[in-house]
Amino acid sequence: MRFIFSVLFFALMTFSLSAQGFNNGVSGEKTFTFFDKAGRNQATFFSTTPLEDINGTANGIDGTVSFDVTNIAKTIKGHVKVEVNSMQTGIDLRDSHLKSPNWLDAETHPEIRFELTGMKDVKSEADNKISGTATGNFTLHGVTKEISVPVTFIYLKESEDTKKRAPGDLLGVNSKFNVKLSDYGVQNDIIGNKVAENIEVTFNVVGTVK
Repeated sequence: MRFIFSVLFFALMTFSLSAQGFNNGVSGEKTFTFFDKAGRNQATFFSTTPLEDINGTANGIDGTVSFDVTNIAKTIKGHVKVEVNSMQTGIDLRDSHLKSPNWLDAETHPEIRFELTGMKDVKSEADNKISGTATGNFTLHGVTKEISVPVTFIYLKESEDTKKRAPGDLLGVNSKFNVKLSDYGVQNDIIGNKVAENIEVTFNVVGTVK
């Protein structure tokens, strides 16, 4: 009976440890860089006005994330930044207003930044896929707030297919969350139309170890 209990305890501990990271045969600490000179990494944002929905993109993305592959929750750190001047909504006049001193003020506050401080509720979705809640400091319009956002990581070991995107092992990062404009001192009107107070942000990037 004691032997059976020991075996079960060991199995549970092994599962618990593997659930904290990837179980794809890779070990050690890895650092991924998100800068992509081709501009394929994107953040998108969505809002609405009484007249129309506003869909925008930003591809001026850079940053890094590092962690021990088998224990992400306790080792993860990094940051991601988005250049305000890379934001586009499809209408030049609206883009100009978006970046003006009355709104995001790209000249004074050229970057939107998320400084990663930890990750909790880590769950293994597959050997190369985990999900969880990333915590950190989000800075917009010169104001910094601590936030928590859902995130999914997909680890792809280097192959002939992944080399078509970039050399080295790749990490796909996906997240969707809301930003409340008034929390960051931003007026929620653009060219005379009120936009939603909460902006939906979707983050979809790929980082490489090389």
